[in-house]
Amino acid sequence: MMATQIAPMADAPVNLDEVKGFLRIDDNSEDALLAALVRSASELAEAFTGQKLIARDFVERVAAVPTWTRLSATPVLSIDAVETTGGALPVTGYEIDIDASGDGWVRIIAAAERHVSVQCRAGMAADWNGIPEALRLGIIRLVAHLYTHRDRDDVGGVPTAVVALWRPWRRMRLA
Repeated sequence: MMATQIAPMADAPVNLDEVKGFLRIDDNSEDALLAALVRSASELAEAFTGQKLIARDFVERVAAVPTWTRLSATPVLSIDAVETTGGALPVTGYEIDIDASGDGWVRIIAAAERHVSVQCRAGMAADWNGIPEALRLGIIRLVAHLYTHRDRDDVGGVPTAVVALWRPWRRMRLA
């Protein structure tokens, strides 16, 4: 299952002024476009790395099984609630864990339903200042690429320089 974001990122991983400086744009006429490109590039960075950048709340529906189930949002900062459609499960009805790599785990001991909802908070940093510089530069470079090629039918893939900047933070999962 996939985690559903409860609220959007409160803060972008890169500042609009940084993007405008990189692109050498002095006026504000393209701010809305640039902000949309920053959001898109940030989502692509999260998809590529397999990690949430800015901390925010998620809810994930998982099977109510007695084996450990890994949450899809990572790195998990906290697991706040485990609920059924009837309300919160009693604390004796489940176990939770967050391992050293930031993966969140839940195991349902007793539930009358087939699925439960797990509320968690996940993200690498509280705001854009806490995001590693290579990730931030990759986002800025991808925004520049998308901005420069915005009128083309086929923008192509993510530039290799961006992939090189993001690759050290990529988390792979085996199914």
